[in-house]
Amino acid sequence: MKIIEPNLDDVTLVQITDTHLFSDSDGELLGVNTLSSFSAVVNDVLESGLEYHSVIMTGDVSQDHTDASYSRFEQGILPLKKNCYWLPGNHDYKPSMRSIYPSTQIQEDTYLQVGKSWQVILLDSQAEGSPHGFLSQQQLEYLDSTLQQYPERFTLVLLHHHPLLVGSQWLDKHCLHNSEVFWQVIEQHQNVKGVLCGHVHQDFHQVHLGVEVFTSPSTCIQFKPNSSDFALDKVSPGWRSLTLKSDGSIATQLHRLTGEQFLPDFDAQGY
Repeated sequence: MKIIEPNLDDVTLVQITDTHLFSDSDGELLGVNTLSSFSAVVNDVLESGLEYHSVIMTGDVSQDHTDASYSRFEQGILPLKKNCYWLPGNHDYKPSMRSIYPSTQIQEDTYLQVGKSWQVILLDSQAEGSPHGFLSQQQLEYLDSTLQQYPERFTLVLLHHHPLLVGSQWLDKHCLHNSEVFWQVIEQHQNVKGVLCGHVHQDFHQVHLGVEVFTSPSTCIQFKPNSSDFALDKVSPGWRSLTLKSDGSIATQLHRLTGEQFLPDFDAQGY
């Protein structure tokens, strides 16, 4: 268990997701240098002047599975000067993720007590070798038991894969495949206020069973919303801030880079 700012009523988190880094600093994903775009997003966080207390990374740190790509992420977040809590995405290789430990900044905790009123639960939805997500029985039981243990705390659940369809046929094939069971666990408890994901490289917000579900832009390429087939968007990379408030509400804002420095190769048919 990690305890974050236990004396604060409201705590602000910064979400960075889907960096898709390479061992090579010149590595590109569909025409975008992912290290450069990641660095630009980190600078944008700093230049925003936002007062935040922790960083969360919701998966797909690496594109090439190398130890070096995870070291690039570790070095890249140093300017943020806050602990970063991460979980694996479908592109991640967990042995390489762990290769950077011990790390002074990146933490492997799966449970955070945040402020006076909140808790954050980090789940591993990776189905090894597949782009879709799946929560093991162990993960589902962990979610259920943790929610039972601290029913007085408002809860934000983090996972990589989206448990609601976002409206893009090709992306929704790669959603959380056992999302029905996930929601059955959530329904048994009254303290879950938000679910936050990566994976879909776009902004999405919908309320389901009284729970706010968010996805966020990648720090590199963006997928075009509501697309039947693979399609890239012209909007810029970005990040999300979330303030977990003492009344159980979540105040969130989407932030995007300005300009067109990181436009992808729009002729690409996939990756």
